[in-house]
Amino acid sequence: MKHLLNMLFVTLMVFQMQSQEQTISGIVTGADDGYPLPGVNVIVKGTSTGTQTDFDGKYRIQATEGETLVFSFVGYDTKNIKVGKSREVNVALESGNALEEVVISGYSTSVGYGRTSSVAQTIAQKVNSNFVQALRGQASGLYINQSIGQIGANSKVKLRGNGSISGIKPLYILNDKEISEKEFNKIKTDKIKHVEVLNAKQGSMVYGDKGSKGVIYIKTTGIKTNTDISIINGFFEKFNDELYAEIFENKFERTSLSPLSTFSIDVDKASYSNVRRMINNGQSIPADAVKIEEMVNYFNYNYAQPKDEHPFAIHTEVIKTPWHNETKLVRIGLQGKTIPTDDLPPSNLTFLIDVSGSMFSANKLPLLKSAFKLLVNQLRAEDKVSIVVYAGAAGVLLEPTSGDDKTKIMEALNQLSAGGSTAGGAGIELAYKMAEQNFKKNGNNRIILATDGDFNVGVSNNKDLEELIEEKRKSGVFLSVLGFGYGNYKDSKLEILADKGNGNHAYIDSMQEAQKVFVEEFGGTLFTIAKDVKIQIEFNPTKVQAYRLIGYENRLLADEDFIDDTKDAGELGSGHTVTALYEVIPVGVKTTYLKPVADLKYTEQTLKNETNNELFTVKFRYKKPSDDTSIELVHIQNDVLMQSSPDTNFAAAVALFGMNLRKSKFDNNAAIDLIIKLANKGKATDQQGYRAEFIRLVETYQSIQ
Repeated sequence: MKHLLNMLFVTLMVFQMQSQEQTISGIVTGADDGYPLPGVNVIVKGTSTGTQTDFDGKYRIQATEGETLVFSFVGYDTKNIKVGKSREVNVALESGNALEEVVISGYSTSVGYGRTSSVAQTIAQKVNSNFVQALRGQASGLYINQSIGQIGANSKVKLRGNGSISGIKPLYILNDKEISEKEFNKIKTDKIKHVEVLNAKQGSMVYGDKGSKGVIYIKTTGIKTNTDISIINGFFEKFNDELYAEIFENKFERTSLSPLSTFSIDVDKASYSNVRRMINNGQSIPADAVKIEEMVNYFNYNYAQPKDEHPFAIHTEVIKTPWHNETKLVRIGLQGKTIPTDDLPPSNLTFLIDVSGSMFSANKLPLLKSAFKLLVNQLRAEDKVSIVVYAGAAGVLLEPTSGDDKTKIMEALNQLSAGGSTAGGAGIELAYKMAEQNFKKNGNNRIILATDGDFNVGVSNNKDLEELIEEKRKSGVFLSVLGFGYGNYKDSKLEILADKGNGNHAYIDSMQEAQKVFVEEFGGTLFTIAKDVKIQIEFNPTKVQAYRLIGYENRLLADEDFIDDTKDAGELGSGHTVTALYEVIPVGVKTTYLKPVADLKYTEQTLKNETNNELFTVKFRYKKPSDDTSIELVHIQNDVLMQSSPDTNFAAAVALFGMNLRKSKFDNNAAIDLIIKLANKGKATDQQGYRAEFIRLVETYQSIQ
């Protein structure tokens, strides 16, 4: 009887266990698009029981009621599902830290958002294999399966990622041309130079509808690519690949041989914020990155507003040079008329935004998006905004939208993500096309380009870009350029674009700088009040033995260019100030800055008696924004030594600091302490704190030397 009861007990227990354990099956999909996810791990929590989803996202697993199934997949949030009475459990995984791009360059480095595994090396080890199969397992959401037992069978490719709308047959681009899946399957790894895998969101942004299923972008050997890539905090940057135009420092000119000094104004301020970034990061500063005129003009000066019909007022000051007792320092200042925001003409703005792979860094595209939101908040109902983006190709992200529809513009900015090559030339052409189609007569028509300047597809060299911009500016559309990031920042390229595009160039290194450019200097950044502004100074040979323009080396003009209205020059924005400094050597002063020259045989100078007390005459030429004929103004400065104003002290401090950074031979070996002393004298009213920040910056630089 006892034996019979034991048998009955065991039978009941087995029956109970069998009734609880059951086969659970279902399909795992992506929550964003509903498409199946192959290769998802499905595990019974706390056990070794597990399986994976098949090509169609299906799975089968044994589990009992009350146990927990754990669904995990690279790039998606892990999900725990408690087993109930139902034998069918379908799961939708939310996109998490999905790898949105894989970039492989030269088999030396792999790049992935969110990881730093060596994809390239893995593929390099498979140089004799099919390239498609070599990619297997190298990117989350990239699923590759080859038919078994079929010689020459093509691989099936599914490409997924954040925002995917399809996981089937991505767009294949080989050397910037679309290819078929069959051609893609024939690519051998030993021919690959560069690979980029873009998800659907990035692909559609760059390639339109064709890229809406994802993009696999390939370059093969023989195609020029940038391969100096390093991994930095999980993303990639071309390291120490910054480019600056070479600067040959201005020397002293003999007034008797060359009494005229001619240059274009410069309201660009990029150099100062870029140098600030380098000092704050403890980096060495390339001499060519230091443009003294841009450092001086970063700061506003207390010049009086114009009182006549001209859009700017002229101011001059002559003092003893702080770093040289025997020379004089001349300050020439322009003050642009400040136009109230409500009185500014309506704007037709085209944001041209670089969304290529190199823009992934936190100080590039993420900072850019936040910075542009500051600008959007300044716009009015009568203003219109379009957004053009470019990476491997260019596309329109936002059609013209009223400035009062800020939510729509912000949502478009939020969609931006980085990935792909950099077809800057194509982006520029499309942006001009958009700006011209929506041109506002008597309005402000402007493209605002935001990029690190690293163009590598299509029109990309400086000469071709210069010719492109010179042709496009005839449309009446102005071009402003904002630089972002470091490591591969192309200052020289961006300077050319701004100069030739009748615009200005700023470098955004922080939200503080974005606030300055887009909010505090809103009118000057966007609204031009005078274009092709040129300055020509004629020094009096009876008073001035020699002179030297401090900075502006890349803005010098031939003397005959001053009256040539076909020659391009700088633009002045609403409220902008422009400052230029000259150091002059008076007649009779012995100096080592000048070498002896032979007497002239055929030229004899005759001076007008009435000019004997004049130190110099300065002439200005400018055009109204819509005119092609220039207007000239003249200002005469007598030889009178003045008490140095706070503004002149501060401008002198900034210029002297620039000379120190450049290791100039013209700073008379002045100590950094003198720079700090001059800057403190020039602090005056420093409401925004920029001058105090400069002093801290100089002190920081002094401490690390």
